[in-house]
Amino acid sequence: MIVLVFKYLIPKGFRGFTFFPFVFLSDKKDKAHTVLLNHERIHIRQQLELLIVLFFIWYGIEFLVRLVRYKNRRVAYYNISFEREAYANEKDLYYLKQRSFWSFLKYL
Repeated sequence: MIVLVFKYLIPKGFRGFTFFPFVFLSDKKDKAHTVLLNHERIHIRQQLELLIVLFFIWYGIEFLVRLVRYKNRRVAYYNISFEREAYANEKDLYYLKQRSFWSFLKYL
């Protein structure tokens, strides 16, 4: 995982974005934020499991499906299975050591 600070790449209202192997942060102080970095590590693992390209295709399709369902971009974002898994487990710094393959499916 390579952490870079590049605030202009991050959408307003968000603190980070992961595109394997990079994690882009909006604020250099977040380089020491263990919970945020763990959240992004979970996305790194998800991207590797889906060979990166399939992750982004699935992510985009799921976002669109959730957007149609909830009619709210923020609610749609928080209900994407990848985000639900990452937010639910970001505080557990040992989560990735015991995480099963394709665990995001539990959050569909």
